[in-house]
Amino acid sequence: MCMTHAAGGSEKSASFERTWGSSASSGYCSDEESDSEFEQYFTARTSFFPKTRADAGNVGARVKQDEQTAWGKQELTTADIQQKVKEYNAQINSNLFMNMNKDGSFTGFIKVQFKLARPVSVPPPKKGGQDAGGRKAAGVKRRTSFYLPKDASKHLHISSRTSAREVIEVLLKKFTVVDNPGKFALFERSERHDQVYVRKVSDNESPLRLRLCTGPNEKVLSFVLKENETGEVNWHAFSMPELKNFLRILQREEEEHVKQIVQRYAQARTKMREAVAGSTPG
Repeated sequence: MCMTHAAGGSEKSASFERTWGSSASSGYCSDEESDSEFEQYFTARTSFFPKTRADAGNVGARVKQDEQTAWGKQELTTADIQQKVKEYNAQINSNLFMNMNKDGSFTGFIKVQFKLARPVSVPPPKKGGQDAGGRKAAGVKRRTSFYLPKDASKHLHISSRTSAREVIEVLLKKFTVVDNPGKFALFERSERHDQVYVRKVSDNESPLRLRLCTGPNEKVLSFVLKENETGEVNWHAFSMPELKNFLRILQREEEEHVKQIVQRYAQARTKMREAVAGSTPG
């Protein structure tokens, strides 16, 4: 077993920090051998699952969903696209321009923010490497997962023919994330009239086309990579160590919740007894 610290000196931790440009605050690491399998997880999170809360923009998002979807379904001629590309490039203050191609397609940049509540897995170290204790890792398959920094983002140069699913796959490949791409989804986020609207981008939609139709303003439209919340959790997409970790964390949360309830009723019982003892018959 091995434990990965954010400030640790292991080659694996250093490699990951160089890749992301930021150290991870916490993570878990598991060793998997050919004959036996054993895992140990370390997490600084109180809860593995995000707390549910009412989102003021949810109702408005459903009302505006057709409008947002229509951004990427506008029928544009080549002349329309050329005009929009010209207008888009006139609004930006960087070199992230869009360019037309002879075949009528266009290329440009999109920025994707990472808003992941769960850790992601990175590849095992190369054979012959050493773990945090200086021991040779040859013959041992080691899997390490980290919580990504909340402010992580990435600019991608893509084509108007690049789908949202391909964007997800490219992002995971760039940062050597080995998790199933089906665990993630691309969302569009917009702010209008002091409301925030979020919509899941379908796999076959073109993010760059959405970017062109809405302009470069991030408040009008921004892209966010999140977990693929479909209502029904696809448990088959998780590995056995991950599933076991879920069960351990859920059990810990349940025990803590029961403890809080017992303490609350014990305090109420004590106050009632004190009130009865201090009262005088009428």
